[in-house]
Amino acid sequence: MRIVQKFGGTSVGSPERIEAVADIVRKATELCHEVVVVVSAMGDTTDELIALAHQIDPRPSARELDALMATGEQVSAALVAIALQKRAIKARSLTGWQAGVATEPVHGAARVSSIAAEKLEQVLADGEVPVVTGFQGIAGGEITTLGRGGSDTSAVALAAVLKADLCEIYTDVTGVFTTDPRLVAAARKLPQVSYDEMLELANLGAQVLHPRAVENAKQFGVPLVVRSSFTDEEGTVIVDGNNLEQRHVVTGIAFEPEVARVALIGVAVQRHGLAAVFTALARAGVNVDVIVQSVVQSAEVDVSFTVKEEDADLTLGIVRGLRDELGYRDLVCESGLAKVSIVGAGMISNPGVAAQMFQALADLDIPIRMVSTSEIKVSCIIPAAHMEASVLRLHAEFLESEARVAANS
Repeated sequence: MRIVQKFGGTSVGSPERIEAVADIVRKATELCHEVVVVVSAMGDTTDELIALAHQIDPRPSARELDALMATGEQVSAALVAIALQKRAIKARSLTGWQAGVATEPVHGAARVSSIAAEKLEQVLADGEVPVVTGFQGIAGGEITTLGRGGSDTSAVALAAVLKADLCEIYTDVTGVFTTDPRLVAAARKLPQVSYDEMLELANLGAQVLHPRAVENAKQFGVPLVVRSSFTDEEGTVIVDGNNLEQRHVVTGIAFEPEVARVALIGVAVQRHGLAAVFTALARAGVNVDVIVQSVVQSAEVDVSFTVKEEDADLTLGIVRGLRDELGYRDLVCESGLAKVSIVGAGMISNPGVAAQMFQALADLDIPIRMVSTSEIKVSCIIPAAHMEASVLRLHAEFLESEARVAANS
């Protein structure tokens, strides 16, 4: 059996934790598994390296920032390899480019384009455990990084190309929960989640897995397990929805603070304003989330969309620069918002779930600024001050009352 084991920053955050990681890998090798290890940088190393760069220059070049950040994973990989060698396990640390990971020529948020796995296959054939740096690759001879959560993506990509039987994501939580247990004491661990549900949860603010990793796992059929490196407890299995016994209409509650809503009032329809706005924002690297358009009169529309609060000023500057082209009458920005979402594959065949969510928020007198839906999720933009109360109420409404769940199933 061939498995890929990925260990996050908290899992390799100290010499003691690295020793524990080495013990986990040793147990897998003792079961006659071929093991490929992928590691993140230790603890908060990446943030510390970025802060160090900003002490030199508030706006360092993307190329040098990638070269700097890539060193964090190299430290982890070498230390884990040393810990394995101490246990008489043959191991070899490899950078992303040594492992054959090629990416798009983009610094800071590159995507994996291909993996030449010959060297990894040779290391495995030699009876060694390759310890690969996550989060990074190479493009045209230049070091690139994959963005936040990129080590998850590295692990899934390697599992896909190596045709691994399993990809284990080790972190500081025991699996995927119905919502963040730090906020809701009644949150419970889910034994299984579908790829689609996990992708929605990840995109909507759940930080257990990176969305791109889930997307790639679904595309290539990589079996995923999320589990803790701190305990032996069973984790959460991410599976194909067709193989998942659906018992609950709603699987989880996700939330995301620090959201801003931008509204363009009176955009001239004939000027094709939407294309101009969102093309300009995409070029500037601004991620637009919820988009709502309403027709006020035949010649004009109002358009509202959300961005992260940290991108609000950049967004406003771009939109103001397009005023003559767009012909809008007014521009409004509202910050201090949050997004709360319910996710569940069972929503497809159960009408009325959105209404139940809206009623639960109305009972708490929480105003809804915007709504976004898909087949398996409903998201509401609300004032951030009400985020915690809304999550607690929605969790109680959909996930703590078996009677309500049963009535909808």
